[in-house]
Amino acid sequence: MEIRELRYFVAVAEELHFGRAAQRLEIAQPPLSRAVARLERQLGVTLLERTSRKVTLTDAGAVLLSEARAILGAVTAAERRTQQAARKHPRLVLAVKSGTGGELLAKLLDAYGTEPGAVTVDLLLCEALQQRPLLESGQADVALLHLPFDSAAGLDTEILRTEGQVAVLPASHALAARPRLRMAEVTALPDLPMARFPGPDGAYPDGPGAQVRNMTQLFQLIALGRTTVVMPESAATDLRRDLTAVPVPDAPPVTTVIAWPAGSRLRAVADLVRVATRL
Repeated sequence: MEIRELRYFVAVAEELHFGRAAQRLEIAQPPLSRAVARLERQLGVTLLERTSRKVTLTDAGAVLLSEARAILGAVTAAERRTQQAARKHPRLVLAVKSGTGGELLAKLLDAYGTEPGAVTVDLLLCEALQQRPLLESGQADVALLHLPFDSAAGLDTEILRTEGQVAVLPASHALAARPRLRMAEVTALPDLPMARFPGPDGAYPDGPGAQVRNMTQLFQLIALGRTTVVMPESAATDLRRDLTAVPVPDAPPVTTVIAWPAGSRLRAVADLVRVATRL
């Protein structure tokens, strides 16, 4: 299989329309159709079911789509990392979920900046669950992950800290003055259903809570009395005046780790990790 053929197939499999896929690839439709047909002959399987009205993936096509995405991601990452290694003035890209990190992140950047040979660190602020894809694609060199919310499978990691969680409530709520809450109390609030975040596939879990993508949106909805959330203590520092954080001692602890691709050989990544673990 050729990389070009895989790119063509992924475009068709994602668009489920040869015409739209051809426009996306900026090529004519006939060579695209021929390339996909050639790929099917090489593999000896049917990847796409075609009718005059629609295109659908077969089971074999669904498997190849998943594998092809991983292959193309690895190729893109290899290109980026190779180019980065050749730079005279290397830079590091650190992926952080927007609204998290706080004091820890500031201390890390300050401490690393004083190291001999420190390079420029570019922050890549992202939404929930985006750090891992950014590492795998080579768009980020290192990331801060929060277990168990994020997955670190297949990545190299070092633990930075473990902390408790708090419930974030409107300051005017009846439970906002409590010294602590139980997890069962928070999840049972009829007027403040728990916020729902998208999973790795972009789909939201079922439930009555508001659909949330980032911290700004989350805090606005909590202040309006539409939802609540249980989150790490550090993420709830410096809250707006109309919000309150109440400790939830029986909530599972959250562990912050610094993570990087297992195959990384960048000296700057090793230096940043060393500083992070020292802190």
